[in-house]
Amino acid sequence: MKTTAFYFALGRPFSPIYSAAMRMREWMYRVGILRSHGFSVPVISVGNLTLGGSGKTPMVQYLARELQKYGYHPAIVSRGYGGKARGRVNVVSDGTTMYLDAEQAGDEPRLLAETLPGVPVLTGIVRLFPAQRALDMGADLLLLDDGFQHLRIRRDVNLVLFNSDRLAGNSRVFPGGDLREPMVALNRATCFVLTDVREDNRERAEKFSELLKTRFPGIAVAHTGFRVAGPVRLVDAGMLEPVQGDPLGQGSWFGFAGIAHPESFRRTLEEHGVKLAGFQALDDHQRYWPQMMRKLAGQAARAGARGLITTEKDLVKLASFSLDPDLPLLGLRMGVNADSSLISSILARIRAAKGTNGAATV
Repeated sequence: MKTTAFYFALGRPFSPIYSAAMRMREWMYRVGILRSHGFSVPVISVGNLTLGGSGKTPMVQYLARELQKYGYHPAIVSRGYGGKARGRVNVVSDGTTMYLDAEQAGDEPRLLAETLPGVPVLTGIVRLFPAQRALDMGADLLLLDDGFQHLRIRRDVNLVLFNSDRLAGNSRVFPGGDLREPMVALNRATCFVLTDVREDNRERAEKFSELLKTRFPGIAVAHTGFRVAGPVRLVDAGMLEPVQGDPLGQGSWFGFAGIAHPESFRRTLEEHGVKLAGFQALDDHQRYWPQMMRKLAGQAARAGARGLITTEKDLVKLASFSLDPDLPLLGLRMGVNADSSLISSILARIRAAKGTNGAATV
């Protein structure tokens, strides 16, 4: 945290320049100098204003599952951050068959493909191309993962997520702060979603909600929380399978996480009653190699841990590694708790937009 604050202090003089560039970019899309493309199916974007994690992947999972219940056939379109695949269109999964592993697809697209049967997942730097391919594959709704800043595709629902512990960070624009764009960009949103709302941060989240409602009247605000769905393990072909029973309640475990805020995973484990023999925080989108995994396993063994526990997003990257069978490796599956009004309001917007050949919102 101190290191981040130091670099933000160094970058502060450049924030006005970056902020002005982002505002100019948005203006160019708004007046048509840069073109945005609409599709004949509803488009939902899940994104954020801040750097780092805000719970986008669990929200995309939640929306895809809920939309399937209502008869939609969604497809997920992602940039594929961290993946080595460089095709114009990279099909991670067609909803039935997996084509790319986490190294090629990126950890988040692979996780989405693994956990959402029947939902195609595609990546590409220029997301227009995988979006069109998704329609050719039969999708009748598009979910843009991390799409708030991707203005080339119009959307009908523009969700902006804020983590309830970090909110807007220091409220300064990169490189002097946590914001990807100036706060005025939030006028593009159709709904703000505060994620990971708990009893210990609820009051702060509610105050931030009131601030958003005051500054951006007419834009809805929703609160969601996370729930532990249970442990999962890797099986053949790198697939994930729920673990029966309660192994995490037996003995102590060594935790590690390569996500934006690994301390939040540690807190989740402790709140879930997992006894930790140790914990290793790693970089976001951490790349793993055999020596590193042997080191983590050695730390766990020396600490007397029964096994290793990590996030689902990290677990999908470890399918090719062989570990000591006496030291099991598990992932913790998380889900979203959301009020039914959130999905109801989203359904109302996409039903209104369906068949209108694109959305009104940039």
